[in-house]
Amino acid sequence: MSQPTALITTEQVAAILADPDLRLYDCTTYNEPVPPGSDVPYRAVPGDKTFAAGHIPGADYLDLQGEFSDASAQQFFTMPDVAQLEAAFGRHGADASKTIVLYSIGTMMWSTRFWWMLRSLGVVARVLDGGFDKWKDEGRPVETGAPKGYPATTFKASPRAGLFVDKDFVKERIGDPATVTVNALGPQFHRGLEPSRYGRPGRVPGSVNVSAATLVNADKTLTTLADAEAKFAAAGVTRDKNVILYCGGGISATIDLLMLTQLGYDKLTLYDASMGEWARDPSLPIETD
Repeated sequence: MSQPTALITTEQVAAILADPDLRLYDCTTYNEPVPPGSDVPYRAVPGDKTFAAGHIPGADYLDLQGEFSDASAQQFFTMPDVAQLEAAFGRHGADASKTIVLYSIGTMMWSTRFWWMLRSLGVVARVLDGGFDKWKDEGRPVETGAPKGYPATTFKASPRAGLFVDKDFVKERIGDPATVTVNALGPQFHRGLEPSRYGRPGRVPGSVNVSAATLVNADKTLTTLADAEAKFAAAGVTRDKNVILYCGGGISATIDLLMLTQLGYDKLTLYDASMGEWARDPSLPIETD
């Protein structure tokens, strides 16, 4: 199922700011560095301080690691169970009847991650193209202070199977001609040419590389569909194949997923734990140039 309306422009958001059914969410998280030898690749820090310093008027804040991830998992940002997500989204006033718009600061990957999560729950959301950076650069109104929130709702999910998969699913499809596995990390990490903060350098064997960074313009908007189509085609990603996306922690790969969805690809899934799990598990094969 393609979703040609997954993106929304700053102009479109500005035009609906007064809509009582609008649910606008800042999804920003920051990955801060940790000392060498640490057990974790980074420290996940919520973007509540930058939200308080400035946000789109009326927006609420969603803490991905704090409320919308499995706290018992070893990896950051692991998809939690449906009940946890229903409760969390309900607390923030979201439900399928609302116009849900997601944005983030610095990179769109935090908002695209929430978009993919909501898609897996059967709920349509839209991502602000260019995020808060573009909104500010255009001189649009900005509000400060803590989130006021929205009235709570009863959020009912209609889960869609297969949008998130685990390491066994990925491993079983290595060498499968009907599947193409795509790494959204940068080419130097895909090729294993630089040390990786996730563990062993390299990639899932046989995977191809379409870096999320190559799908983003200088103004932080996403590239054109024609450019994205060409990049995926050059890597051998075609509509007849099952496509598995991964990255470091299941975040930046959702930029690829949004672009593929916009292009009409429908056999898409995300390896949630990505290299944060794969590179640290010596039982899993890894490939380098």
